Amino acid sequence: MDPQDLETLNVLLDRDVELRENIKDQVNEFDKKTRTMVGLLNKIHSTPCFGEVPSLLDSVKPVLTSCQEITAAIASIVPPNQLWRWKELWSNSLRTAVFAAALIEYLSNRRLITLPKVAQTLGLKDEWQDRVALPAEDYLHGIISLVNELSRLAVNAVTLGNFDEPIRISIFVKNLFAGFSMLNLKNDTLRRRYDGLKYDIKKIEEVVYDVSLRRLASSQSVPSTTQ
Repeated sequence: MDPQDLETLNVLLDRDVELRENIKDQVNEFDKKTRTMVGLLNKIHSTPCFGEVPSLLDSVKPVLTSCQEITAAIASIVPPNQLWRWKELWSNSLRTAVFAAALIEYLSNRRLITLPKVAQTLGLKDEWQDRVALPAEDYLHGIISLVNELSRLAVNAVTLGNFDEPIRISIFVKNLFAGFSMLNLKNDTLRRRYDGLKYDIKKIEEVVYDVSLRRLASSQSVPSTTQ
């Protein structure tokens, strides 16, 4: 191999290494923010009065909004048309951010956050589509994580004396599952996680059955609808 060609290859390899490290630096910051959000949101399972949840969510929202700085930084680093080359570096962080945004939306408004709304919340711009974006797959992973968390909340809400919440969660999750069932899921990992939702629904149904049998829920408990 020609020495000049070798030198050119070495330069290209060094650039890739430098680019990867720069992206990883931003992803590490992204990870810190998502861990903070998950830690704060975890407190909903031990908040005795559900009326205290809004103040808890208010402490999480600024962290979620600050993720816009990270997505902007990544967009400024990744070269044009190289989204699919590097996206796996931040996919897990992005899915966790989707989960956090979805849980905040559910607890605030009892509805499902849309993909465009999540992208807007995270500051993802249309002109960045070839560098950093929110693929449908990552959005759906985040929504499945939401269902996992809500099945846990259904149990803990009863423990904390909130007997209406499992009923709201049950209707929301069943509507969501019906939507998932109409999707053509060909991704193996996503399909397996979708199949696992049946266990979450079963857990929620058991809680609702127990609450209903004991007549613990209020008669005025009004179900929410998804959007």
